[in-house]
Amino acid sequence: MKGFGLAFGLFSAVGFLLWTPLTGLKTLHLGSCVITANLQAIQKEFSEIRDSVQAEDENIDIRILRTTESLKDIKSSDRCCFLRHVVRFYLDRVFKVYQTPDHHTLRKISSLANSFLIIKKDLSVCHSRMACHCGEEAMEKYNQILSHFTELELQAAVVKALGELGILLRWMEEML
Repeated sequence: MKGFGLAFGLFSAVGFLLWTPLTGLKTLHLGSCVITANLQAIQKEFSEIRDSVQAEDENIDIRILRTTESLKDIKSSDRCCFLRHVVRFYLDRVFKVYQTPDHHTLRKISSLANSFLIIKKDLSVCHSRMACHCGEEAMEKYNQILSHFTELELQAAVVKALGELGILLRWMEEML
């Protein structure tokens, strides 16, 4: 009977390891914090609304997230803190506030928000274990995002931030 339990456990572990890449789960290395996120699903949800959201963006000269290049400058030890703040920013100031009469887009936004809630929960665990250091650089980058966001009228800023979600997702992909 013990042999069956061991064999079942080994089979389950191997099955999980083989199944994980198929589900799109990726391990993000954020300094001493390591989380798992389904970036493939997030990217898919975003790609389905990207064009319609970006078509709403009338402020082509302003950027909130700038580029992934400016995000690459964030020290490894500050990545967890920075992502924690940016995820909270998207949950509180972007996904909740975005308005559109298109129900398909609203469903996708809801799905994105749910994915970000899972990431937020995992980052909170790292933070509670003191594995999510908040350095000056992370806070400076985050404050720059807030500053760029508040330069625009609220709905225009929300549309801009939502349209630039791809920049954040590319940066997260680089943390693999």
